[in-house]
Amino acid sequence: MSAVELGSAADLASTTCGPDEISRRLETLPTSAYVWRLVILLSLGGCFEIYDLFFTGYIAPGLARSGLMTTTTQAFFGFSGIGAFVAATFAGLFVGTFFLGFLADRFGRKAIFTYSLLFYTAASVIMACQTTPGGLLLWRFIAGIGIGIEVVTIDAYITELVPSRIRGRAFAINQAVMLSAVPIVAALSWWLVPLSPYGIDGWRWVVLIGAAASMVIWVLRLYVPESPLWLARHGRDREADQIMRTLEAAAGTAAAQPSAKLAIAPARAPVTVSGYADLFRPPYASLVVLFMIFNLCQAFGVYGFANWVPALLVEKGINVTKSLQYSFIIAFAYPLAPLLASTFADRFERKWIICGAAAAIAVFGIGFSQFTAPALLIASGVLVTGANMTLSYAYHAYQTEVFPTAIRARAAGLVYSMSRLSATFSGFIVAFMLKEAGVGGVFGLITAAMVIVIVAIGVWGPAVRGKPLDA
Repeated sequence: MSAVELGSAADLASTTCGPDEISRRLETLPTSAYVWRLVILLSLGGCFEIYDLFFTGYIAPGLARSGLMTTTTQAFFGFSGIGAFVAATFAGLFVGTFFLGFLADRFGRKAIFTYSLLFYTAASVIMACQTTPGGLLLWRFIAGIGIGIEVVTIDAYITELVPSRIRGRAFAINQAVMLSAVPIVAALSWWLVPLSPYGIDGWRWVVLIGAAASMVIWVLRLYVPESPLWLARHGRDREADQIMRTLEAAAGTAAAQPSAKLAIAPARAPVTVSGYADLFRPPYASLVVLFMIFNLCQAFGVYGFANWVPALLVEKGINVTKSLQYSFIIAFAYPLAPLLASTFADRFERKWIICGAAAAIAVFGIGFSQFTAPALLIASGVLVTGANMTLSYAYHAYQTEVFPTAIRARAAGLVYSMSRLSATFSGFIVAFMLKEAGVGGVFGLITAAMVIVIVAIGVWGPAVRGKPLDA
């Protein structure tokens, strides 16, 4: 390692590298290729959790075709239907985010970031080998636990590696890279799900391909450093300073000097949090309740559509092969929408971007429910997806930056778990609405959820634009 990265022993001894100083140095850090490389490396790792998450909807016709699952069930909580498969996914995500989000706060972003991938990859391989509905649902639930841990960790990680002035753009790029997995899984599903290569169901190939590819990214993750803010919060000042010096050297900035030019409020000393109950006391209670309500509702917009696109198209009278083809075209909106959003991500308050995206989901979703012409169906599907992904990048940044470093992963995991809980039951609710009221009923439900999002965030959401972490 170079002298620039490490500095002399005297420099290390004389430099103050507590949370205040690390926060200041991050805020004054110029944009560099190295910072963006770290964002992209983290995002590449996230590609496989997105792949794993989104094949839930794309392999659904294959699960029905193989006889393992049915599209709808007679009972509301029918455990032989696609709704149960969706529910198992999000039940696992709920456990991972609610009960295990604290792991990244305790053991560090890097360690949990790395090993949660290995965990859910192994579970997905085992799931692909199941031949009974019970075994399929059990291992889908276990895989979901690993995905839940991973999502929260990546959000906290990126929040703590970039200054506030580019954080919105960093999350937009992060989502664009991660969501590039969606057209891939859509294409593989379109190609493989209707087939049985070598006598093995096509949906199993889709699952196994993603699991095999994820091992390559597991190696790349070893090149990502620990969060300097997390290190500083845990008294590991020397290591935090070394990482900051590497970031500053890559940007051509002398270590620690720019901080003297920028007045930033001292880092908040968070109230001691010994358990989740403490998060429901001041000063965090109002934020936690707000974001829990938000996440309960936003999941209906994002996953009520994303996980049901092929099934919704089939319900509108389109055959399985055509529905997967249309879904593949719509899937290109997943990475393209965040890329477009990166052009304005830091120009507006995060809360207003979220409200605007929620309104667009409602409007374009109603259009999707009414259209029958292929061109209009695809166009409205693209617009709903684009609005969903704009909402997604904005709230992933929003719900991590509002909490201090010491509890960031725990608090974000707690509030984010509500979206997983919501999505768990949304699988059954959407299946029920689809049976009783058709596609129009599904989007009526989504519209109601988006109205709640707009009111909650628009009225009570805090302003975060341009504010440093922990200030």
